[in-house]
Amino acid sequence: QVQLVESGGGLVQAGGSLRLSCAASGRTFSSYAMGWFRQAPGKDREFVAAISTRGNVTRYVDSVKGRFTISRDNAKNTVYLQMDSLKPEDTAVYYCGARSWNLLSYEFWGQGTQVTVSS
Repeated sequence: QVQLVESGGGLVQAGGSLRLSCAASGRTFSSYAMGWFRQAPGKDREFVAAISTRGNVTRYVDSVKGRFTISRDNAKNTVYLQMDSLKPEDTAVYYCGARSWNLLSYEFWGQGTQVTVSS
């Protein structure tokens, strides 16, 4: 089974940047679509971004379009979330998820990494 470990979170000032990484174990990483989700205090978990198995198709929640970029390096078993022009409302715990290409929902999740954006 695939195991996911996020890293790269931290404290940043508004307008700054962070790059989150999600390292996956297993030889079948390239068969999984990957996604990033976030959950702010008192809020529901929210979809942020997703990328197809080959990396050729991406999608984003409207609130991060133009600011965040999801990418993957299958040779390194890693998916990234480049976050630019960060806003205080981006503050949340960010989770990486994996979904087999032939399934409808995400199967595996990382432990999450905290992103805090100060104003």
